[in-house]
Amino acid sequence: MGARTKARKRALDLLYGADLRGMPLADALVEEEKRASTQPQRASSWGYARDIVRGVDEHRAEIDELIETYAHGWTLQRMPAVDRAILRIGIWELLHNDEVPESVAIAEAVESATVLSTDDSASFINGLLARIAQTTKAG
Repeated sequence: MGARTKARKRALDLLYGADLRGMPLADALVEEEKRASTQPQRASSWGYARDIVRGVDEHRAEIDELIETYAHGWTLQRMPAVDRAILRIGIWELLHNDEVPESVAIAEAVESATVLSTDDSASFINGLLARIAQTTKAG
């Protein structure tokens, strides 16, 4: 597993945990920063994971609005928490990280959904992220 894939998993854990606990992402980052300082073997994944979580936090309103707009028939509250976290990471990478190709951002999100969520989540996430990528590229 590559360093960025590990970082996405770590960011997903942080986003998901904060969501379930009703904790602000900034507080979750402080907790994880402390944990990261005691686990130097995981340092390679921490930098990008932190960038993802900070980016999602900074652009949360925009990201959530896109999810609500393109998730026909689904509200954020109705989605599984893991799907919300996966989508937030995928959208942040699509819109705010030029170093990650669109196809990679989508494929990583789909893989996470395949492993961690419901049977229908991977196709739902694939379709939603593809529509957002197509729409934002055109705009």
